[in-house]
Amino acid sequence: MKPPRPSLPLTLASSVAGAMVVALDGTVLTVAQPTLRRDLGASFTQVQWTSTGYLVAVAGLLVFAGRLGDRYGHRRTFALGMLGFGAASAGIATAPDVGWVIGLRVVQGVFGALLQPATLGMLRAAYPPERLRTPIAVRTASIGVAAAAGPVVGGALATEFGWRSVFLLNIVPALVFGLLALASRDRPESRGRRDRSGPAAGVPLDLPGALLLAVALACLVHTLVTLPGVTWSAPVALLAGAAFVRHERRTGSPLLPPEIVGSRAVGGALGVLVIASAALNGGLLTCVYVLQDDLGLTPLRSALLSLPLAVLLVAAAPTSAVLLRRAGARATVAAAMVVLAAGLLVLAGASAPVALCAGFALVGAGFGTVMVAATHVVVREAPAESAGVAGGLQQTAMNVGPVLGVASATVLLDLGATRSPLVVLAFVAAAALPVCRALPGGSRTVPAAPPVGPPAGGSDATHTDHGAERGPHTRSLRDHEV
Repeated sequence: MKPPRPSLPLTLASSVAGAMVVALDGTVLTVAQPTLRRDLGASFTQVQWTSTGYLVAVAGLLVFAGRLGDRYGHRRTFALGMLGFGAASAGIATAPDVGWVIGLRVVQGVFGALLQPATLGMLRAAYPPERLRTPIAVRTASIGVAAAAGPVVGGALATEFGWRSVFLLNIVPALVFGLLALASRDRPESRGRRDRSGPAAGVPLDLPGALLLAVALACLVHTLVTLPGVTWSAPVALLAGAAFVRHERRTGSPLLPPEIVGSRAVGGALGVLVIASAALNGGLLTCVYVLQDDLGLTPLRSALLSLPLAVLLVAAAPTSAVLLRRAGARATVAAAMVVLAAGLLVLAGASAPVALCAGFALVGAGFGTVMVAATHVVVREAPAESAGVAGGLQQTAMNVGPVLGVASATVLLDLGATRSPLVVLAFVAAAALPVCRALPGGSRTVPAAPPVGPPAGGSDATHTDHGAERGPHTRSLRDHEV
């Protein structure tokens, strides 16, 4: 008996579950780290590596994982990623010492890299381009919910049952949705389209390019995490990056296909995501010190004042889908970046609770809109046969941006005025407006796909296109991107 074909609701539920598992994992761990340090007798550096190790592994492998999804099927890579992520979570919950925790977090990062690009790849396989706005908005809203709930859930579990309990959260959903993905087969029309137009098994994976890019990105993230110090990883990142560019220009089957590298829309969307996520996470780190050190607020009061950010981030998701349809990506993203910059400027000068809540609300609304709109551009504009790679790039942007923002804010905080990073990051967000010109200006009619022949096998599929998305862990809210 053939396995059943996945329904649209199941595909959307799987995408949402994968995104929320990753988002929750990062937020609950951040809250549980002090308890972990005391219980295992770990140093602050070792505890930081429980986040950094995961982040380095994810950042280095996202693009290659997306290519694996393009070749072998996004549903398969999603299943492997979810099951491995859940197994690693179970291992961390029983780890005897901090060394095991760090090692298993790296393993968890490898499986996280597999599942994250696949979450949007499955949506792209199931939905035609003109219907992608709503599922992407639902997925973004779910990440916002996870971002808001994670600290509360993690704090409650760590307080009542210890730090190990926070890693048990992911096991059941990872197992359920991983097994459901394995048990589902692809839509016949999707398989037929992949055989006709996708790279599938006939295109090499470009292992040398994947290795060079992985080294470059992993060392870049390591360099940013260790700022303002200077480490060996900075020159290695530069050398590996230069070697990667040289390799991609010479190879016949590059890891980054020319249609993606040469796409102004995809490049613009990725640039906006890096800038917006850097502004958000750098701003949030700064606000922790502003609220607790400058204003003398308790952590609980600070969290309550920042709650409008999560609320507006969730509310912005469905609104973004409407704005995309009516105004197009260019106007939507440009307006959202202005709102994000305005929110940071309000926070830079606010002291009263009402002004602080208003600033956080503007930041949440702006960032939530950028997330949905820019992700929609990446998913829709990338060629179907390279959508996994595009999704990996999107996820890479959402990992590098937060690390860059946190590193920049840390350097600026060390220089003096506590609120200065908020002003600088606001101008950085506003400076992204010229980048928005590369985005599509309005809704376009997508031509109907020509009829395809009978299915000839293949794996996870492409109904019309593919795509991908999600997020890692270090300091701040980088997993909730959203």
